[in-house]
Amino acid sequence: SPAEPRDACRLLVLQKESGIIADRHFYDIVDYLQEGDVLIANKTRVLPARLLGTKVPTGASVELLLTRPRHDLDTTGLTWECLARPAARLKPGAKVAFGELEDPLIQGEIVDYLEDARGGRLVRFSVKNKDSFQKALDELGKLPLPPYIKTYSGDPEQYQTVYAMQERHSAAAPTAGLHFTEALLQKVQEKGVELHFVELEVGVDTFRVVSEEQAEDHVMHTERYTITPSVAKSINTAKAEKRRVIAVGTTSVRSLESAYNTTTGTVEPKDRATTSLFLLPGSTFHVVDALITNFHVPRSTLMMLVSAFASREVIMDAYAHAIKKGYRMLSFGDAMFIV
Repeated sequence: SPAEPRDACRLLVLQKESGIIADRHFYDIVDYLQEGDVLIANKTRVLPARLLGTKVPTGASVELLLTRPRHDLDTTGLTWECLARPAARLKPGAKVAFGELEDPLIQGEIVDYLEDARGGRLVRFSVKNKDSFQKALDELGKLPLPPYIKTYSGDPEQYQTVYAMQERHSAAAPTAGLHFTEALLQKVQEKGVELHFVELEVGVDTFRVVSEEQAEDHVMHTERYTITPSVAKSINTAKAEKRRVIAVGTTSVRSLESAYNTTTGTVEPKDRATTSLFLLPGSTFHVVDALITNFHVPRSTLMMLVSAFASREVIMDAYAHAIKKGYRMLSFGDAMFIV
């Protein structure tokens, strides 16, 4: 369950060079921000991407989780990569009805297997009466809470950031931003901190455990991200003036570092550009000076990113401290500020 209010969760403040730790609450983050800092958050909104349906004509229950639209195959936005459960029932050619079995609002046809995703299927959807797919999803879809959140029945908006845009593009939330309230953001800005937003459309592959023995062999799936010209300009000005750029979440980090041009030494504007950037120990961070993040799953690309940012040894010590002190892990858990 999420903390109530959002900013009442705990905050572990970690100095990455010394390894010094302070135990605070998230609303105390104002004390660690400075006038002139630039705070960059991911404003993406989560799709109601979990569809519960029935196989045609048997009526067997199936579930699809939409993970990524395939605009390269279908400009209408109706062909998606999905995770299917139970996948064995859904072979190419199978049809699934969502809504009434005899007269479904949404119908999906399995087009192909996805070889690089267990239970992955390529699905082509159609919508009754030519309604928009987004409108139909809003009616039938459910927010894709992580599978370890089994009993939460509260407001689904708690799995959206307070600054999320209206359009819905992501299969998962940028969870580091869930801790901010509107009042806290106002305090941050009153301190003289610039607040800007990027958008990275989060896919579930970001959260998958790395199964390869050598982390370098892991292949990140592509995600789309946007950085407007005005935001890029603000970041570049801050870097030139030696002011800190602070990323809210690993998705913001990946957006900023993906947009960095090593030739010009600047962040470039991007409009739904693709990135498969994989940051792991040994990687260089050109843009981000400090990071607000949650506590992540072992062997995940997220854990590797924070280990690259603060060193694996420092992060392991911080996690040992957090576990000893009873910090809550993962999406609705507590936060860490790495400076």
